[in-house]
Amino acid sequence: MKTIFRTADGSDTVFDSERACHYHSMNGAYTESQHVFIRNGFDRCAPGKEAIRIFEIGLGTGLNALLTAVLAADHSNLMVTYHAIEAWPIPSSLVEKLNYPDFLGTNVAKKLFYRIHHAPWEKSVSLLPNFSFLKIGADFLGWSPDASYDLLYLDAFAPGDQPELWTHEALQAMRNLLVCGGLLSSYCAKGSFRRTLRACGFDVMKLPGPPGKREMTLATAI
Repeated sequence: MKTIFRTADGSDTVFDSERACHYHSMNGAYTESQHVFIRNGFDRCAPGKEAIRIFEIGLGTGLNALLTAVLAADHSNLMVTYHAIEAWPIPSSLVEKLNYPDFLGTNVAKKLFYRIHHAPWEKSVSLLPNFSFLKIGADFLGWSPDASYDLLYLDAFAPGDQPELWTHEALQAMRNLLVCGGLLSSYCAKGSFRRTLRACGFDVMKLPGPPGKREMTLATAI
């Protein structure tokens, strides 16, 4: 069963009772996504590019996709391709209750949130003239990619809750998705995670984490 909780910054998260974990930090869902994936992902990868390809592992609530699309709306000279994989989509009846459109408080955010969650699966659609979006309904480890990416948002459940996505096999598959110099951004700061990233061909940086976490991880494909 999945239920909505309000986090410390006023934005919503979803609690999955089967896994006994939240989709976003209770210290602030928006704040975490903005810090980990936008400020230390998109903002580090996009400068100097005319186009950027992003892959998200764990579409979940759609918050990361929404924040990226809102940013793209303000950067019309940058073409953004965004692909997100999700094996267990959140029911639409629950999605409609998430407060992200009202929390962000703009008509653009409201329209984009609706378009993200009503977009068809397995079909690329244009949410904006410069934002192409594709939802992939599959298990990452059983999926066969046909593209490469500049930036990867690793927003799966934590290693203790979804261990299969933090193994050497999984992280090697993520490395293979990225172009040389591509970035992987994650809230996870475990030493074992960072060691496995290095073994898979990443240069790994420790960065200050969002509220409630001392550190986060940014890795560069080498």
